[in-house]
Amino acid sequence: MLWRVGRARVDRVGGDVDARGRGANVSAEPSSGGRLVLAATPMGDIGDASRRLRDALATADVVAAEDTRRTKSLAKALEVEISGRVVSFYDHVETARIPMLLEEIRSGRTVLLVTDAGMPSVSDPGYRMVAACVEADLPITCLPGPSAVTTALALSGLPVERFCFDGFAPRKSGQRKEWLRTLTSEPRAVAFFEAPHRLADCLADAVEVLGADRRAAVCRELTKTYEQVVRGSLGELAAWAVDGARGEITVVLEGAQPVSAEPADLVGQVEALIESGLRLKDACAEVSAATGASRRELYDAVLAARSAD
Repeated sequence: MLWRVGRARVDRVGGDVDARGRGANVSAEPSSGGRLVLAATPMGDIGDASRRLRDALATADVVAAEDTRRTKSLAKALEVEISGRVVSFYDHVETARIPMLLEEIRSGRTVLLVTDAGMPSVSDPGYRMVAACVEADLPITCLPGPSAVTTALALSGLPVERFCFDGFAPRKSGQRKEWLRTLTSEPRAVAFFEAPHRLADCLADAVEVLGADRRAAVCRELTKTYEQVVRGSLGELAAWAVDGARGEITVVLEGAQPVSAEPADLVGQVEALIESGLRLKDACAEVSAATGASRRELYDAVLAARSAD
């Protein structure tokens, strides 16, 4: 069942909800027509697979998988027999597969989209397929489940009432530093992915741009046998990472703390940003945004400090 509110589409796939937004304990009655189903898969522990994922793998007409071999192995581990057609759906074929999958949905079939681990569309294939279904006015639903982002946030030990997710950190140091500078005054916690062989360089750049005292957590191999969460300041984590880290890594960075200080006390921060490549004007603007200090007064304080030297 579905209904429209103005021009916006709402796909109804679950039970009824009462006036306060609480579930009314009515069994879900899926649409009789075709639809796209996004399904989260275990990140490492097979026990995290939901019953709904098992049912979907067994009954979907088409299973679009980032890696067909891994999806078939997952089904075998879950003791589920995939009855539908399994097709590959990874980055390089995603665009080419979409028209065929849309036609399957138009024909009344259920297309289940799964990635290797976690939630589709979150740094994994899926977004383009969802956007295509929205454009074609076709039903979409999601089977919630494991996500490295929310798992890392929960384990970080940092304030994460408000957070943002930034995907993978840029690979090159120059671009990475530019990205880190945008986080100088970000008040929300920031979660991002990083490759193990780049982690030490990324944390070293973070120390240079954000300072050694900003708190963070490095979460690796979440839900797997060798799960590890290392918490501390960026300086401590950068020193720890020098020895190398393996596995899939999610980093959680503490949000910037508001600072109130006299412009003369902030000259060092401005000069550090200038050394990293910013112009004086832009460096003053960043420190001003992070601390609330007057941009004009910061500019004058830097010039005064230089004259005194």
